[in-house]
Amino acid sequence: MRNGAHRDEAERRQVQYLSSRAVHSRLAEVLADHGHHLLGARLVDLQHRPGAGATGIFRVRASSSSSSGAPARASEPQELYLALTAEAVPEDGALQAGEDADATWSAWFHPHDPLLTGLALASDPESVASLWGGGGTLIDLQTVSYRPLRRAVLRAVVSGEGGQRTVFLKVMRPGLATRLHYRHTLLAAAGVPVPAVLGPPVADVLALEQGEGEVLAAAIMADGARHVDPAAVLGVLDRMPNELVELPRRDAWSDRTGDYGHAAATALPDQARRIRSLVEHLQRQLDGTDRGPVVPTHGDFYEANLLVSQHRISGVLDIDGAGPGHRVDDLACFLGHLAVLPAVDHGYVHVDQALRRFHSVFVAGVDPAALACRSSAVALSLVAGARDSGHRDWESSARQRLDIAESLLDLPQSAAGW
Repeated sequence: MRNGAHRDEAERRQVQYLSSRAVHSRLAEVLADHGHHLLGARLVDLQHRPGAGATGIFRVRASSSSSSGAPARASEPQELYLALTAEAVPEDGALQAGEDADATWSAWFHPHDPLLTGLALASDPESVASLWGGGGTLIDLQTVSYRPLRRAVLRAVVSGEGGQRTVFLKVMRPGLATRLHYRHTLLAAAGVPVPAVLGPPVADVLALEQGEGEVLAAAIMADGARHVDPAAVLGVLDRMPNELVELPRRDAWSDRTGDYGHAAATALPDQARRIRSLVEHLQRQLDGTDRGPVVPTHGDFYEANLLVSQHRISGVLDIDGAGPGHRVDDLACFLGHLAVLPAVDHGYVHVDQALRRFHSVFVAGVDPAALACRSSAVALSLVAGARDSGHRDWESSARQRLDIAESLLDLPQSAAGW
């Protein structure tokens, strides 16, 4: 317990340090070592991975330095992205950035992520056009998502004889892209509508065709997805092939409730006692409810990873975690994310109706108490993410997510309970 408390306090200091002005001197030293003078810096992304450490991505304005270290007069300011992490990274893949806030820091200039070695390749327009352009002309290349040291997704738009097409590039840690390629092949053969792969991975980058339809989240925002049959959503899980059970197992969100509670308390220190009470209650519920048998699962099953076309499920995305698990965890992932949508965007005004519709069908096949506590645990896992959203009022969003996590404990025990 003492070691855990010490770790939690150390990571809390890391988050505070990355959010403070004090970090600018550390950034200035890294830049100076590479011939740059810091003109300004802004934190654009803060990732806290409980048990591993905190990472900040900074947009910096810099000019070239003279041999004395002062700004060179003729230098034009340039914009760079500089990452600073307290996580353990390979020494030969990152810059040593000294110690502060009782942590040893490493740094890198984006896109040279030390654990995503294919990111630089996937960020280079010429390489993308050559490797995945299919003979067409690359007209756009944008980062869709980036979790430092974890994964990245980029979107490339290519123009050719057949018109424009969109390719998604998933950048992964060494070896994982090959495993993802296998999952795509396996699920496609089973009739699960996953995006087609464009050949084997290159430098741990897997290229995928764009899926058909729009994300289910859009339908939820429009009218609560009232034309999407919840049974069809269950049907996607029913088609998951049995071979997935033989793959390595990955923790469900509820398996790391303690870690996510720590991350939430780090983001909202004034709510730490309340969060601790929720975590303790959840742990008792998680231990005392029936999780059901081990079955093939998606692993990250929610509205952003499902595509809809003409009211049917037309695409299944982000199958990195597909493998053995429990159906209740996939369903809880769906309900927990769905419930939190109003805290993400005020435009989600139909969530209550959608939650009722989907829960009423989902609850028939699993232990209702297990579904409730695991949905709550998923919502809790999303509290700290509000800080990474870039919104100025992120603390309000985080508190709303916490409110929702608590409310999900009261999900009805049956469809009639609504």
